[in-house]
Amino acid sequence: MPYSGGPMTEAMYYVLLALMNPNHGYQLMNAITEVSNGRLHMGPGTLYGVLTRMQKDGLIALTEDDGRRKTYIITIEGELALRNEYSRLMALVQDGAMLREGDRNE
Repeated sequence: MPYSGGPMTEAMYYVLLALMNPNHGYQLMNAITEVSNGRLHMGPGTLYGVLTRMQKDGLIALTEDDGRRKTYIITIEGELALRNEYSRLMALVQDGAMLREGDRNE
């Protein structure tokens, strides 16, 4: 079933972001930590669960499987979903700008 949109989990967002460059599992865990500036450390159990789900949703694809190592890429649909999620998150940040400016309704 294709991805229906809606808010992504943090794990999904960072997996897609990290897969802007093809990666295999172990590399991907490191790439997620890197693109999240160290905020997210994903273990193998969580990662492989997310990868399986995202593959079913058509957001990522398996490009190589040598038996030991599986290499994943983001699909066109996955990149579109990532860009939509990025826009949604940016809108949330813009909507919250009043917090940064110190506006308070007193």
